[in-house]
Amino acid sequence: MTNSTQAQVIVVGAGNWGKNLVRNFHALGALAGVAEAHPGLREAIATTYPDITTYTDFQTALATDVPALVLATPAPSHYELAMAALQAGKDVFVEKPMTLRTEEARKLAEYADKQGRILMVGHLLLYQPAIAWMRDYLASGKAGKVLHVATRRLKLGKVRTEENVWWSFAPHDVSVVLDLLGNPKLQSVQAQGHAILQPSIEDYVQVDLRFGSGQSAQINCSWYWPLTERSTVVIAEAQMLVYDEVSQTVTIHQKYIDQDLKHYDQGSEIVEVAASEPLKIECQHFLDCLHTRQTPRSDGWNGVAVVEILEEAQKSLHD
Repeated sequence: MTNSTQAQVIVVGAGNWGKNLVRNFHALGALAGVAEAHPGLREAIATTYPDITTYTDFQTALATDVPALVLATPAPSHYELAMAALQAGKDVFVEKPMTLRTEEARKLAEYADKQGRILMVGHLLLYQPAIAWMRDYLASGKAGKVLHVATRRLKLGKVRTEENVWWSFAPHDVSVVLDLLGNPKLQSVQAQGHAILQPSIEDYVQVDLRFGSGQSAQINCSWYWPLTERSTVVIAEAQMLVYDEVSQTVTIHQKYIDQDLKHYDQGSEIVEVAASEPLKIECQHFLDCLHTRQTPRSDGWNGVAVVEILEEAQKSLHD
């Protein structure tokens, strides 16, 4: 059902992921148009959504009076397009990774703040109900202080030629790690990887993070793996949480080791978390922020923190 009072957006880029954003913003009654340079993709959008205006390029969309742009273009274009949109007075949703350089991400966040514009990054997993539940549960203190978060994102998947698996898979997990640890200040990054299929393009990457808070994290990702594994493990003082993204379950383990190194195990329980589409939640959150002018959960500074870790790990891979 559409809502005629909903804020309106133009989605720029209707490729593999952009078409999902088009679908969701249209379902929410907020899609004013789609800008797509590829004639075939543009024609497909016009056929599927005959009520929607299509544009042949970014500049034409930018010149409209629609107040917000959603950027689902290739990552190397994100900085230039997002900055142009902000400078034109638009609010901006930009897909992950926000940019390819921390310096550029910081410029976008600073400019958006200075101009009072909404800048949101597509860190989809932050809108996954299970992750949101874990964040709130950990914030309640029931599990004690969070000490370590470990994520695994492994599968036999599409191999890219222009980016390694770290830049392709890890932005989601980096955003989750920072969220569950309470957004601590980064202290150090150590990365190792293996380029099995193509020189200098890693197919398997493991990154260890340490933070000024004393907390730590490890992120594993691969697109050259026989099994599909997508999990987040939280080690806290009094409990351990395991989120299995494949089965969509969260398990609380009543396990810990005390200061005397004594082991405690009081069993486990599976938490029922309401299932809903995170992309729809993310899109609605952007629309809510446009209306209320509240700061998005995945705002520009969240994007900066994620890009910083992505960039530092990339440097560590090739030191």
